[in-house]
Amino acid sequence: MPDVGTTAPAVRRAKPGRGEVKIMLDLHSTVSSALTERYTANASRVHELATPLTSAQFWQKPFPFGNSFGHLVLHLTGNLNYYIGAQIAKTGYIRDRPREFSDPNPPSKDEALRRFDEAVAVVLETIRAQSSEDWSAAYVGVGSDAGNRLTMVTQCAAHMQHHIGQMIYLNYQWQQGTNLR
Repeated sequence: MPDVGTTAPAVRRAKPGRGEVKIMLDLHSTVSSALTERYTANASRVHELATPLTSAQFWQKPFPFGNSFGHLVLHLTGNLNYYIGAQIAKTGYIRDRPREFSDPNPPSKDEALRRFDEAVAVVLETIRAQSSEDWSAAYVGVGSDAGNRLTMVTQCAAHMQHHIGQMIYLNYQWQQGTNLR
């Protein structure tokens, strides 16, 4: 048994064994598959929630606080286009975050959802393009503390889920006919 304060030397192999390569490939496939499934499900949920809303409801806030459903869609679109599109896929996207919440002339509901779908498509393409080594590549983005690509892609999925929760609540309020303004 080693003395307190000492550690066993790290074991390194020049080449991974066959079983280790298979495990890493399986892990890579599992991570990529899980992430693409999550983003696809999240995008489907956004559309499902948006469908019953009129264009007016999509952009109007049912309360004097918070955001409209449409502005949350713009925000998610900007978030995905910046953190994954611009920073990982190098799309050149330039984000105007304040406008995501305050655009006085927003696009139509259909156009906002189309742009959202395009951002999700970039995310899915980027996920599929990552190698096992790419996931641990250093990540830097304004407002992010993610240290690697996997952490950032996971954080963006969680961010989507958070705002989908808000969308569920907004949708519920509109369906109940609640307008507290």
